[in-house]
Amino acid sequence: MSGYEKVLNSLKTKKNKYNKFKKHNAPKKRDFGKTTCICKQCGRTGQGVIRKYNLNYCRQCFREIANKIGFKKLN
Repeated sequence: MSGYEKVLNSLKTKKNKYNKFKKHNAPKKRDFGKTTCICKQCGRTGQGVIRKYNLNYCRQCFREIANKIGFKKLN
């Protein structure tokens, strides 16, 4: 749970403050960058996400499931 969501939960009883906070402090919708790439399995963002062939797995999860997908280790 992010900081934004925690504050929203604490303001639920105060309707006016809740609406004002939500209007002015909502996180930006991103079109590119680290936060747009999310691992399908564990939800990690940032570096280490393999996007080639539209895989979208982080490197740790990819190592676990590479054989199931059909990749072979050559060395």
